[in-house]
Amino acid sequence: MIIFFATNTRNLGKVKLWKLLYFLDFQHYRDVGRPVTGLQYFAWPKGPVPVELQNEVSKPADDMKEKLDLQLHEFEKGVAMTVTPKVDFDASLFSKRELRLLENLAKEFCDSSADNMIEATHFENQPWDKIFNVQGQKQAMIPYELASRAAEAEQIQQLQLEHDEMRNNFSNV
Repeated sequence: MIIFFATNTRNLGKVKLWKLLYFLDFQHYRDVGRPVTGLQYFAWPKGPVPVELQNEVSKPADDMKEKLDLQLHEFEKGVAMTVTPKVDFDASLFSKRELRLLENLAKEFCDSSADNMIEATHFENQPWDKIFNVQGQKQAMIPYELASRAAEAEQIQQLQLEHDEMRNNFSNV
């Protein structure tokens, strides 16, 4: 996913990447009841942050270094990171739905700045806003369930159960 966004958007840095992954995961969860990455996002002041990935990017393992060039750049407000892929994107790792979401997000936010991405995650009644502003839970985990409306929650739970049952059936073959 990082390789896809680095290849298909402009000026991809850490903040923009976090927001793209957040939108990908929460939209996919809203549609089918499960995220794409499995990352947990936390309500930080500038929007949702996948803390586990942020920590990994700070000290990348060899497999990440082989696939991505992560460059830090200092500027007057602090440090920024740019992400450049070293390998080609492998579409075979994704479902058609996931690819469609990746493409739609890349198209929608291709030229967006980090500030625009922050603003997009702060819309009223969206998951980050519900945790950070409404509930006042700064730094708290943002539950995926907030991506769906209450009326859809039961349907999403049923889809998740069916998905889990299918995976169990295939793993027993």
